[in-house]
Amino acid sequence: GAGPGGQWERRLLELGPRWVKMARREKVEGESPLYVGEVKHELRDGFGLYIYPNSFFRYQGEWKAGKKHGHGKLMMRDGSYYEGQFVNGEINGNGVRYWAATGNTYYGEFKEGEVLGFGVMKYADGSQYDGEFHYGVRIGHALLMDSHRQTYRGSFHNDKKHGEGEMSYENGDHYQGDWVLDQRQGHGVLHCADGSVYEGQWRNDLFNGQGCMTHCSGIVYDGMWINGRPAAMATKILIRGGEVQYLVQGSPFTVQVELQNDDGQLVTTENGSILQLWIGVRNIEVPSNLSSSFLKLLEDLEEKLIDTPFGLAVEYPLMHCVLNMSFTPPMCRSPPLTFCSSPSNFTELSELACDAKSDSSSLPSSVQSHQGGSPDTLSEVFQTLQSKVKVEAGCAAFQDIALARPPPNYRPFMISDEQEKMQKVSKKPISRTIIEKAAALQDKTGENRMNLRKKLGDKMKKTVNNVAPQIVRPGEYIIMVKDISSPPFLGRKLQPGFCILMVMPRFQEDNPESHKTTMKFSSKHRGN
Repeated sequence: GAGPGGQWERRLLELGPRWVKMARREKVEGESPLYVGEVKHELRDGFGLYIYPNSFFRYQGEWKAGKKHGHGKLMMRDGSYYEGQFVNGEINGNGVRYWAATGNTYYGEFKEGEVLGFGVMKYADGSQYDGEFHYGVRIGHALLMDSHRQTYRGSFHNDKKHGEGEMSYENGDHYQGDWVLDQRQGHGVLHCADGSVYEGQWRNDLFNGQGCMTHCSGIVYDGMWINGRPAAMATKILIRGGEVQYLVQGSPFTVQVELQNDDGQLVTTENGSILQLWIGVRNIEVPSNLSSSFLKLLEDLEEKLIDTPFGLAVEYPLMHCVLNMSFTPPMCRSPPLTFCSSPSNFTELSELACDAKSDSSSLPSSVQSHQGGSPDTLSEVFQTLQSKVKVEAGCAAFQDIALARPPPNYRPFMISDEQEKMQKVSKKPISRTIIEKAAALQDKTGENRMNLRKKLGDKMKKTVNNVAPQIVRPGEYIIMVKDISSPPFLGRKLQPGFCILMVMPRFQEDNPESHKTTMKFSSKHRGN
C-alpha cells in the first residue's frame, strides 16, 4: 500500500534470501502461517510482515526482539486498522485508529491499545471532537464541532457536554452557561441572532425558573419561566373603564390599558410592548334608494374597513390636544375615560380642550393648515398624530388624545347626512313661509331663479346638519388598542382591546336640537 506500508514492502523485497529462509522454517515447524521480514538471533527484528494464526489480524512494521516495537500498522480483515507507535508489543504513544464499522477515525494518544489522552476524533457524519479521552470516552475540556458546523467549547463528562461551556449554533445563536448531560441546565445566557437576549435559569434545554428576556422588539419580560414560556404571559389588551364609555364633545381624554393573561390577571412582569390607539366610526351599508349621483361619488371613495367586535369600521383621525399657551389650565392632563350609567353623571372638562365652535381657530396649526387639503393629504397628517406608547409594568396610557375634525368626504358621515337629507325632504316639504320669503327676496334683489334654488338648498342643508363641520360630531365611535410590536414576542401578538366611545353633545343655547340629532345618529346604526 501507499505510505509507510509501501516503503516496508520495498524494504522486505530488498532483504532477499534471509526472509525467504525464515518463512520456510516457520512454515515447517508450524509456529505461524507466515512471517516475512528481518530476523536477529532467530527472532523477528527490524522490518517485517506478520500474519496472525486466525488470519484476521496482520501486522506490518518494525520489530525488536520478537515483539512489535517502533512504528507499524496493525490491519484487520474488515478494513479497520491502527497505524502508529508500538512499545514492547503494545499500542502505546501516538497513532491513528480507523473503525470500518462506524467510519470514525481517531488521531492522538493511546495507552495499551486504548484511546486515552488527548486527540482528535473525526466522525463519519462530519463532526469532530478535539480534546481529552479516557478509555475512549470524551472527558475534560474540549472543542466539539457537529455535522451542522455548530461548535461547543467547554467541559465533558462521561461522553456528554457537562459543566460550563459555550455553544454557537448554525442559526447564529450563542449560549454560554451550564450544561448537564448534553442539555442546557442551570444558569446561562443566550444571545439570539435577531438581537434578543435571555439570561436566567435553564432546565432540560428550556428556559425554566427565574429569567429575563430582552426581546429584539423592545419587549422585556423579567419573571418566572416554565418549559420555555413565561409563567404569566400576557395574551390580550384590556381598555379600562368598561365596554361603553362617555365623553363630552370637544374634550380631550386619556385611554388607560393593561395587559392581561388568559385568566384576566394583570401581567406586571412584561414591559416594552408597543401599543397603538385607533378610533373609527361604524361603517354604514349604502341604502339602495340614494341618488345615482351620490352612489357614483361613493364609488370613487376608497375606505379601508377594519373588523371589530361591533362591526366593520372606518378609521377616524386623531390628534393630541394642543393647549393655548396664553391660557393656564387648571389641570395638566385629561382624566381617563370613565364608564357612566348615564350621560348626566359626566362632569364637563375645562376649556383647555379643543373649543366646540364652528370657528376652527382652536384646532392645532398642523390640522388647520390642511383643512382645504385632499383626503390623502389629511390622512398623512393625522397619521403622524396617532398615539403609540410603550408598556411599563403591564400598563400604558394614551394621554391628552382628542378626536380631530372630520376629514372631507368621510364616508360614514356622508351616507348619514344623505339619509337624513332625504328623510327631511320626504317628511317636511318646503313651508309656505319659506316660499313667500324666497319670493320676496327675489323681488327685492332681482336674483334669478337659479340663485333662489341655491339659497333654498343651503337652507335645507343647514336644517339637517346642525353640527358645525369644524368640530367633532356627537355620536358613537369605536376605540381599538392594538399591539404593533415587531417582531411579535415569542411568536404571539396580543389580542387587541375594544370599547365604544359615546361622544355627548356640548349643549349650547343656539343649538337646542344637537342632543336630539346625536341620539338619532347613535341609535340608528347600533345594530349594523
